[in-house]
Amino acid sequence: MISIPRIAIHRSVQLTLGLSAAALLAACASGGKSASAPAADLLGPANPQVLLLGEVHDNVQGHKLRAELLRQRVEAGWRPSIVMEQFDRENQDLLDKAQKGCVDAQCVIQVAGGARWDWQLYYPVIQLALTYQLPLVAGNLSRADASRVVRDGVKSSFDPQSVKDYRLEQPLPQAVSNAQQQEIIAGHCNMLPEMMVGGMVNAQVARDIWMAKIVRDQQPRDVVLIAGNGHVRKDIGVGYWLNQVAPALTVRSVGFAESSDNGGRYDSLQTLAPQQRDDPCKQVKKTK
Repeated sequence: MISIPRIAIHRSVQLTLGLSAAALLAACASGGKSASAPAADLLGPANPQVLLLGEVHDNVQGHKLRAELLRQRVEAGWRPSIVMEQFDRENQDLLDKAQKGCVDAQCVIQVAGGARWDWQLYYPVIQLALTYQLPLVAGNLSRADASRVVRDGVKSSFDPQSVKDYRLEQPLPQAVSNAQQQEIIAGHCNMLPEMMVGGMVNAQVARDIWMAKIVRDQQPRDVVLIAGNGHVRKDIGVGYWLNQVAPALTVRSVGFAESSDNGGRYDSLQTLAPQQRDDPCKQVKKTK
């Protein structure tokens, strides 16, 4: 077995957190249409038990359209829990404290938010949760947990029952593993050392399974997941892992992407105008 240096693990985890494959691929997209309101056909008339809402992390338009879609549903009477990738699950106590003591989203961000995100993009969703008393739930792995998974494998962050439920004693399904490898490699500008790809795939899969577990924990209340497009994919992401455990839930996945290519990744797709940004691979090259 190859021993990966700790500094390499740390750097690789940083890259994954900072650069999503969806954002990198979208930077090259030539398509994308500007929209002032969510597409009318993104959701059917009924609210699902689980609604997975994706994002390109830095696309301002996507954040606005997603918040508007959620606002319309909540103002019409829907009262889901909101699970957010942006909060590490270890910080749920802080998040609970913030929801009890804060009157605005900025206070929640100051109490429970970390340093990795542009929090003003998430302000409307957090404020909506406070206004309508919707539970905010932390859904992500910490960097420490992700580093352990890179080193020790997917099952290292789960209890024995979860290992059994998600069949983590077995190799990952080949289709999931292959697709995640492609995303990880592209998301690191085709510059990630081959010896690190497997560990990074494990970290991504562990995040997806944790989010699926946390979403299920909110039942019987309906749930919205706010996460990157890669996480809300129904073929390899949270949508896939939700279907691996009984009972079956009604799940709808919505991508918010700068390309119109769905490819079976989502139940529906909101196409966005490309966000103006520098070549994201420049920063990766500087770390090599």
